Amino acid sequence: QLQLVESGGGLVQPGGSLRLSCEASDSSLGYYDIGWFRQAPGQEREGVSCIRPNGASTETADSVRGRFTITRDNAKNMGYLQMNNLKPEDTAVYYCAASMSPFMCLPRAFGTWGQGTQVTVSS
Repeated sequence: QLQLVESGGGLVQPGGSLRLSCEASDSSLGYYDIGWFRQAPGQEREGVSCIRPNGASTETADSVRGRFTITRDNAKNMGYLQMNNLKPEDTAVYYCAASMSPFMCLPRAFGTWGQGTQVTVSS
């Protein structure tokens, strides 16, 4: 059914910026929560930020609040994660995901996942 593909990852210096994109296969994305999650080597997958279908409400992890911004454009079947002032500890594989469950920014609440995109922050 709904499929997601992330893009925009890469190598960036500390203090730099990246914008991750999450492209959905069809317009049903507009009825889903979108979540961004990340997993670093040896770590559990953690929530970064999540957004409701209409974009009116978001949840953002303390570790990235003020630096990362989640947005969506339902008309384009797209979700985004703007990442500014990146730090080495942000290095991880980043995943976008979609959920029709009650809003909860936890991996277990999301049933549709992209393949992940690597973000490496290093000088």
